[in-house]
Amino acid sequence: MSPQYKKYLRAQKQKVWLIRASRLFILAAFLALWQLAADLKWVDPMLTSKPSSLISSFRELALNGNLFKHIRVTAVETVISMAVSMLLGFVIAVLLWLSSFASKVLEPYMVVLNALPKVALGPIFYIWLGDRYSIYGMAIAISLVVTVLMLESGFREIGQTKLKLMESLGASRMQMLRMVMLPASIPNVIATLKVNVGLTLVGVIMGEFLSSKAGLGYLIIYGGQVFQMNMVMVSIAMLALMSVVLYGIVSVIGYYAGGGKR
Repeated sequence: MSPQYKKYLRAQKQKVWLIRASRLFILAAFLALWQLAADLKWVDPMLTSKPSSLISSFRELALNGNLFKHIRVTAVETVISMAVSMLLGFVIAVLLWLSSFASKVLEPYMVVLNALPKVALGPIFYIWLGDRYSIYGMAIAISLVVTVLMLESGFREIGQTKLKLMESLGASRMQMLRMVMLPASIPNVIATLKVNVGLTLVGVIMGEFLSSKAGLGYLIIYGGQVFQMNMVMVSIAMLALMSVVLYGIVSVIGYYAGGGKR
């Protein structure tokens, strides 16, 4: 390697470490400011809690086993809902790509469903599916339409020149799907998965707010009802950590699915 290229690589590594250090600094500064504001009574710690109290609350909830039980419940619901929404969304997107007529007919309905506030469907899911499965219904409802729209849009933008060439050679739609669309759509699928991490987690928590007897959403509601803000803040922190872990897993899957290329 030339000296210029080595210098470029060093600069890139320094940039990556600078980004990581900046992220940690922002988090540390936020926690320090939060702790300082509570200690100096700029805010009421009864209403906002504080980082030092969260540590003791986390230890207490972890020792009695309740916290990990609620984390496990929410994680399982999130993963299952995300898998179902991705599978259904992928199948529907493929069908809409195969039939442009159906895509044009259903387009306004997809737009309306995407704009509809899904929380309004909570009571319907509760009546139809019961207190347990209504959580999955809410999560899938929130993420499914976005999944279909993102995947179908990605299909429409992939390799039009290659598709025209295959069509001119007499290839069927299924052959074009298998040979061109599916391999080329991997980045779009990974991008949709990343979006679904947040959407599905929101749906699960909304479902737990409405009907669950376990999970981090239930813990947040219960903590608010008994005015234990430490419990609420610990649950929110666990949700943030869970979203980071899920996003990281999807990113790793995308990295290896793309042949180790970023």
